[in-house]
Amino acid sequence: MDSKELIARRVAREIEPGMLVNLGIGLPSLVAGYVDARLGVFFQAENGVIGLGARPPEGMHDKYLTDAGGGFVTAVPGAASIDSAMSFGLIRGGHLDMTVLGGLEVDEAGRLANWKVPGKMVPGMGGAMDLVTGAKRVVVAMQHTAKGEPKIVKHCSLPLTSLRSVDMVVTDLAVIRCSDGRLHLLERAPGISVEDIVAATAAPLVIEGDVPVMTLN
Repeated sequence: MDSKELIARRVAREIEPGMLVNLGIGLPSLVAGYVDARLGVFFQAENGVIGLGARPPEGMHDKYLTDAGGGFVTAVPGAASIDSAMSFGLIRGGHLDMTVLGGLEVDEAGRLANWKVPGKMVPGMGGAMDLVTGAKRVVVAMQHTAKGEPKIVKHCSLPLTSLRSVDMVVTDLAVIRCSDGRLHLLERAPGISVEDIVAATAAPLVIEGDVPVMTLN
């Protein structure tokens, strides 16, 4: 499998039955495709959809059914369309069990930078600030490096999305828990050594005992 599929499959294992989960645009949106529909999980997008399904097959999309990034999605039985006020009320009111977001950088304390893309004009951070601040649990799904440079760094060089630390980072190399202001290495990707992860990370990692290989759905 490619790195995006590996990340999405591992993130899917963090989702429990009956959860209300927000999926960010891009890589996080793939997670819905690896969660068993029988678990009763409802995926939310801040543009006003509750009950997102997996991406539709090529040519089978509905132009009126998209996620927050404009990507085509499907809807599961029982899905609902709501307005932005209700959508952000859910987010800011602390009703989301989890949000899965992409990341540009994560620092040694687990703080995320994911909205300001270098060299590109962006209208603002969108719902990212609200999601990181309001969701009960925040999981970052991203590549471990970009053009050979670490994305997990000692200090973020890009504007922070929130001062709140995220709970977990899942990359194509590792699973990292963010707690007590430190980054704890929990799992490594198949075929990846602890030394590989340390070499690709620019922030200190807490490593305790043997680090197991991540289990995928």
